[in-house]
Amino acid sequence: MTPSKASIFAALAIAAAREPVGAQQSWMFGPFAKPKEANPVITPTRTSTFHSPMNDSAVHWEEYATFNPAAVVRNGKVYLLYRAEDASGDAQIGHHTSRLGLAESSDGLHFTRRAEPVLYPDKDDQSKYEWTGGVEDPRIVETGSGEYVLTYTQWNRDIPRLAVATSRDLLHWTKHGPAFAKSGNGRYLATESKSGAIVARAEGNRVVATRVNGKYWMYYGVPEIQIATSDNLIDWTPLETSDGKTLKVLSPRPGYFDSWLVEAGPPAIITQRGIVALYNAGNNERYGDARLPVHVYTGGQALFDARNPVKLLGRSDAPFIQPTEAYERTGQYAEGTTFLEGFVPFNGRWFLYYGMADSRVGVAIWNSGSPTRPR
Repeated sequence: MTPSKASIFAALAIAAAREPVGAQQSWMFGPFAKPKEANPVITPTRTSTFHSPMNDSAVHWEEYATFNPAAVVRNGKVYLLYRAEDASGDAQIGHHTSRLGLAESSDGLHFTRRAEPVLYPDKDDQSKYEWTGGVEDPRIVETGSGEYVLTYTQWNRDIPRLAVATSRDLLHWTKHGPAFAKSGNGRYLATESKSGAIVARAEGNRVVATRVNGKYWMYYGVPEIQIATSDNLIDWTPLETSDGKTLKVLSPRPGYFDSWLVEAGPPAIITQRGIVALYNAGNNERYGDARLPVHVYTGGQALFDARNPVKLLGRSDAPFIQPTEAYERTGQYAEGTTFLEGFVPFNGRWFLYYGMADSRVGVAIWNSGSPTRPR
């Protein structure tokens, strides 16, 4: 007899690894558990081949690593757009070519992948920004009309650039180029940018981009988190200080888990308490948290004012998720990562998808009972 989804989740709950966390503040998402029987949910494979239009050759496009996924719910299924690396180039981080694969799941835990990537370097007007490093680290939101907006990093092994693509079906994508290309008469086009987390609301199982004070907002960047606005979700303008520098809304803190760097995570969610932004955090080798490994990537949460997205109201003092399992500490990044990029409500639970050691995809689950919490 086929077990019900409820019995499957009950068994997984028993087998789950509960995250070691500090004080859980009332506005935060969580606590999360990692279902041991499901993780990792996506791992590299050599069986997938793709004919690259850039060098007119067949490549094993997800042979080396599969990690850092965006997540969206569509037609009752969870879809992941995950970063996949081939084995070309040197055996160093950032020296391979990345493409985005698509996987789907009816329970959020067991995924079926498409044989070929859905977003990749092509002989188009974006190739100068995307070849040979590829397309990396996506985040995704939906619009009220059902269109999907993807932020991702274009990597030509010179300058990483935050870019935007849109789709109606998750399969066919229109690339719109660098997110800041039209801002400041092009002054940001040669500036490093990445990790775009658009402010959104949970609407059932959907994560829908939402205007605040008439604008769309996006947290982005590393090693400090900055903020930008848009009228159309495609062309973005960084907010600047009076001296013309980009406005930083979250910075590293000496003595804490986020002492080395902070980096925008999945889409930021508007809740009853404010905008909750999950972020990635790195631990400094000299001035960090001595209880954590040097340069380990963990996850934090920040609360911003729902009426003023630049105003920080609260912040976690300890990681709410961190590498605890062997597969989160072995791979390209041996110090360990739980690198957060996909976060969706799905049938009464929140599913958090993340990269493990720059090599695999993992999931952690919060049985919230409501897509609008925290309280």
